[in-house]
Amino acid sequence: MTAIASLRGVERIYAGRLKALGPLDLDIREGEFLSLLGPSGCGKSTALRVIAGLLEPSAGDIHWPHGKPALGFVFQDPTLMPWATARDNVRLPLDLAHVAREEANRRAGEALIRVGLSGFEAAYPRTLSGGMRMRVSLARALVARPKLLLMDEPFSALDEMTRHDLNDDLIRLWRDDGLTVVFVTHSVTESTYLSTRTVVMTPRPGRVAADIAFARTPAPDHAYRFAQEFAANASRVSAALRDGMSAAA
Repeated sequence: MTAIASLRGVERIYAGRLKALGPLDLDIREGEFLSLLGPSGCGKSTALRVIAGLLEPSAGDIHWPHGKPALGFVFQDPTLMPWATARDNVRLPLDLAHVAREEANRRAGEALIRVGLSGFEAAYPRTLSGGMRMRVSLARALVARPKLLLMDEPFSALDEMTRHDLNDDLIRLWRDDGLTVVFVTHSVTESTYLSTRTVVMTPRPGRVAADIAFARTPAPDHAYRFAQEFAANASRVSAALRDGMSAAA
């Protein structure tokens, strides 16, 4: 599988000499669903923001062999404009790109349908549940048709059933659009269910503790959560997480 991005010796040091990340060596492969898993404060979100270009690395570099692809970013908080409708929130990236309003409205409406919000185009964020607001945020990330989707613990504040539904919808979107996804989480079960590959990170400063590939291609399959294969894969990831934390200690 071709790497679309290669991080080599990437570090991030914040003011006060706090080293949050690295050195981190990581390849992101085209078409994969990659989860970054680790304890709170281990630098997962920092790594994601460095990949997105929202933060500059303090050392090391990121190489994009075929040029940097179009990116979509979904934050932990939906970060919606409260005064704007769902459609207007989703349309924002297209407005910033000066896409004609009629075309932008059409694409925003299509994106909302794809995330299960048909009929909610005119709804304001205050009238939507937490899961629905996150769906709007996901639609906003998808409306510009990215090739690489970066997601920073987007479902962590949601109840279990809503989280499971969004996991399944995300897998469908990943498969349908041929996306590459980098997904930050601190949930062993979520990373096991969603991923083609999970990279376990050490406590701060975050480095790669383990790189675990799964034989199964992710699919929306509720029964898989109760299968022996899922339990075995989750056990591998959990053991790697424990080992990484023990080694750091």
